[in-house]
Amino acid sequence: MGSLAGRVAVITGASRGIGAHIAELFAAEGAAVALVARTLEPGTSALPGSISELVERIGAGGGRAVAIQADLTVPADVETVVARAEEALGPVDILVNNAGVNFYGPALDITPRRYELMFRMMVHTPFRLCQLAVPGMVDRGQGWIVNITSKQARHPLGPPYPDWARDGCVPYGMCKSALDRLSTGLAAELEGTGVSVNALGTAGLVMTPGVAVVAPHTPDNAPVEPDDAMALAALRLCATAPGEATGRIVYSMDLLDRPFPDGPWALSATF
Repeated sequence: MGSLAGRVAVITGASRGIGAHIAELFAAEGAAVALVARTLEPGTSALPGSISELVERIGAGGGRAVAIQADLTVPADVETVVARAEEALGPVDILVNNAGVNFYGPALDITPRRYELMFRMMVHTPFRLCQLAVPGMVDRGQGWIVNITSKQARHPLGPPYPDWARDGCVPYGMCKSALDRLSTGLAAELEGTGVSVNALGTAGLVMTPGVAVVAPHTPDNAPVEPDDAMALAALRLCATAPGEATGRIVYSMDLLDRPFPDGPWALSATF
C-alpha cells in the first residue's frame, strides 16, 4: 500500500505539466484522484494533454481517477468541483490548487480582462475551493492543502533590481503573493484541527508545455529542475501526519534535499 492509500485528492490544472505529474504520483501512492481542468479531451486545446487521457493512464496503472471538466475562471463551475469529486470518489482529503495562467508584459499594459482572469484563476478559485473542501476535513480531523506558488511572489530587493524583477510578471507575482498569504493565514486559523496548509513552489523552471510557449520570456541561464521534483515534494507534504507540517512556503528542491526539522515549523520570510 502506498503512502496515500485510502485518501481522495482533488488536483486542479491536471491536464498537463505539474498537475499531471502530481496526479500520477498520488495515484501510484494509492490516492483516488479527481482531475480538474478545462481540457477534457485531446485535440481541444492548443497544448498537448487532457484529463481524459490521464484518467486512462492512471487506470492502466491500476489507479483510480475521474475527470472533472471545469473552467476555473467561471464561479458556477468552481462551485461544483468538490461536490462532484465527493460524489465520484468519497470525502476529499487532499486539495492541490495548481491551475494557473500568466500573461507576460509590462504591468501598466496588462488589460483589465487579463488581470481579472489571473486573479480569478489563481486567487479567487483556490480560496473558494478551500472554503468548500476544508469544513469536511475539519470534521474528519485530517486534511492536506497544497497551493502551488512561485518565487515571483517574492519582493525584489533593490535598486538596482535583479533581472527576474523586470520580466513582465507583476500581476502573476501579485497572485502568487496572495496565495502565499492564504496558505499561511489559513494554516494559522486551522492549527490544531489536523488540516495542513502549505504553499509549494518550483526551485527552477519546469519545462511544461505551458512554459515552452512562453520560453522567450524566460532567462537563458534559468535553472531547470527535474520534471518529477514538484510531484515528489507535494507527496512529501501530503504524506505527513495530519497537521504535522503546516504554514510553510517551501520550494521543491529545498524540500527534497532537506529533512523536515523537528518540532513546529516557524514561518520564514519569503523575500
